Amino acid sequence: MLGYYLELGLRSLRSHRGLTVLMLLSIAMGVAACMTTLTVFHVLSGDPIPHKSARLFNVQLDAEPMSDYQPGGEPELQLTRTDAENLLREKRGRHQVAMTGGSLAVDPAGSGLTNSSPFFATTRYASADFFAMFDAPFAHGRGWTAADDEAQARVVVLSAELNERLFGGADSRGRNVRLRDKDFIVVGVLKDWRPAPHYFDLTAGAYAKPAELYLPLATSLALRFGSMGTMNCWGNNGGRDPRALNSNCAWLQYWVQLDTADEERAYRQYLLDYSEQQRRAGRFERPANPRLSPVMEWLSKRKVVPSDVRLQVWLAFGFLVVCLVNTVGLLLAKCLRRAGEIGVRRALGAPRRQIFLQFLVEAGSLGLAGGLLGLLLTLAGLWLVRLSPAPYAALAQLDWAMFATTLALSLLASLAAGLLPAWRACQIAPALQLKSQ
Repeated sequence: MLGYYLELGLRSLRSHRGLTVLMLLSIAMGVAACMTTLTVFHVLSGDPIPHKSARLFNVQLDAEPMSDYQPGGEPELQLTRTDAENLLREKRGRHQVAMTGGSLAVDPAGSGLTNSSPFFATTRYASADFFAMFDAPFAHGRGWTAADDEAQARVVVLSAELNERLFGGADSRGRNVRLRDKDFIVVGVLKDWRPAPHYFDLTAGAYAKPAELYLPLATSLALRFGSMGTMNCWGNNGGRDPRALNSNCAWLQYWVQLDTADEERAYRQYLLDYSEQQRRAGRFERPANPRLSPVMEWLSKRKVVPSDVRLQVWLAFGFLVVCLVNTVGLLLAKCLRRAGEIGVRRALGAPRRQIFLQFLVEAGSLGLAGGLLGLLLTLAGLWLVRLSPAPYAALAQLDWAMFATTLALSLLASLAAGLLPAWRACQIAPALQLKSQ
C-alpha cells in the first residue's frame, strides 16, 4: 500500500508542476540555510580531541597582586615561568606541558636550498610531552625527549607543510634547518594536523593553523628567541626580561593529563598546596584560587565560538520556519484542488487514516527531493563560506554526520509541513464533493 501511495504522490507532484517547483525551492532553501550555518557551528563547537578531552586539563594559578582582587574571580589565564617550571619539575601528571608560540626566520640555505629566500614560520616552543599529550601524528621520527629539554638541545620537529616546502616531503630526519642564525637538527616530521579549535593555545587564535616548527621551550629561552601571544605583567620587574625566571609576567600555557578521577582530585589538592606554599613564601598575595579545566569546559569558558555564528544559526532556523509555513500554504492549496478526487476515494470506502497516510507519503517524497536539492545548495553555501576571510573558513566541510542530518532535516520538515494539509484532506466530506461533480 505504501508503494501505491508513493506512486499517487509522484503522479500528483508531476500534475502540479508549478506548485511542486515552488515547494521544492522553499524546502531546499530553508534546509540549505539551516545546514550551512549548522555545519559551520558544528565544526567550530566540536570536541577537538574527543577520545581524551576529559583527561586533558588547563592549569591556572592566581599569582597576581591584591589590587583589583575579587573573591572567587577568574585567575590569570596563563602561568609565569617560575610556576610553570616548578610544576614541570614536580611531574604530578601522566603528561605535563608548558609552552608558548612564536615566529622564527627560516634560512633555506641552511637546508641546502640556495634558490629560496628566507621566510618566517610560526613556531611552538614546548616541553617534551607536547606530542604525546595532544596526540600529534608523526609521519617520520618522533618528538624530542626530557633529556633534550635538560640539555637545551637544538632539535626541531617540522610540520608536513614546512617539510614539503624545504625537503619536498621526504623523510628529513637528520637534516639541518637554520633558524635565525642557529642550526637545528630535524628529529621528526608531523602528518597533516590541524586541531579545531586550537584549544591548547587560544592566544594564537581559536581556529588558527597549527605551528610549522616545534622546538624545546628550554632551548628557545637559552637562545632568547622571541615569543608571541598575550602577556600579563604586574608589579616591579626591576628591568628584567619579562620571560626571565622570577619575573612577574604570565605568558606560558600549561596543560596536564590526568587519567582518573583520583588523579584529578590529587592534582587539585596539589595545586591548592602549591598556592599556599607560594603565599607563605611571599610570591602569591591572593588566597589560593587554582583552576583545573578540561578541554570542553576550557573552550566554553573562553567562548571560542563566535557570537555571530550562534546568531546565524537561530536566524537560519527562523528562515526554515518561514519556508515551512509557505510550504504548508502551498500544500493546502494543492489539497483543495484535489477535493473531488479525495471525495471519490472516500465514497469508494477509503478510511480517513488512509487519506491521511497518502498525503503524508506525498509530503515525505517531496521532502526527500527537497533534501537532495538542499544538499546541493548547502555544498554551494559552504563553498562560499570557504571563500570568506574568516580564520575558520577553511574548516567549513560537510562530513557524513551532517550529510545525514541534511536529509533527515528535510524529511522531518516536509512531514511537519504536510501534517495540516493531510489532516485537512481527511476531513473532506465525500457527499458534498459528489454533489458538486
